[in-house]
Amino acid sequence: MTKLVLATSNPHKLEEINAILDTSKFGNISFILAPKEFNPDENGKTFEENSFIKAKEAAILTNSYALADDTGLCVDALNGAPGLYSARYAPTAEEKILKLTAELKDIPDKERTAKFVCSMVLVAPNGEKLHSTTGEIYGKITQQPRGIHGFGYDPIFFIPNLNKTMADLTLFEKNTLSHRAKALLPMLHWIDENLD
Repeated sequence: MTKLVLATSNPHKLEEINAILDTSKFGNISFILAPKEFNPDENGKTFEENSFIKAKEAAILTNSYALADDTGLCVDALNGAPGLYSARYAPTAEEKILKLTAELKDIPDKERTAKFVCSMVLVAPNGEKLHSTTGEIYGKITQQPRGIHGFGYDPIFFIPNLNKTMADLTLFEKNTLSHRAKALLPMLHWIDENLD
């Protein structure tokens, strides 16, 4: 069994990653949350830099292999905002959604295009970067939240070819096509082949 630290204090991320693991062929890999002292300064200029900052801190803190992801919502009409600041855009999920939909209130539907980006970085116990992956999913921002699943911006991220928001998807559906799944599965493959 390969046990890694997931460089986050967000239990939703651990839950989502464990759910993806459960439906994958990588049952020999497991993750635990970073310890309470984990408090990285996410001052990178890209999603990958922020992932590396988080993974390195968790790896050195625990003397373990650590995986981090940095995820954001990039809205074309807002020049890619909230982007790197998606998690810090407003204090709560509801306030983030209200702020974003307010900023887009005069933007016509066809120009409300957006993407979720997830960048993952794996770091060795000594802080060395071992591997990185990126996953993306494209959609549009809705006028109103919809759906009961997911978290964060999921209720306003609409996937046109499915005619559903991310929050309309079951966990199983989300975990087959989300930006996090697209970054995680190649990462798990690399871990499976390269770590004991």
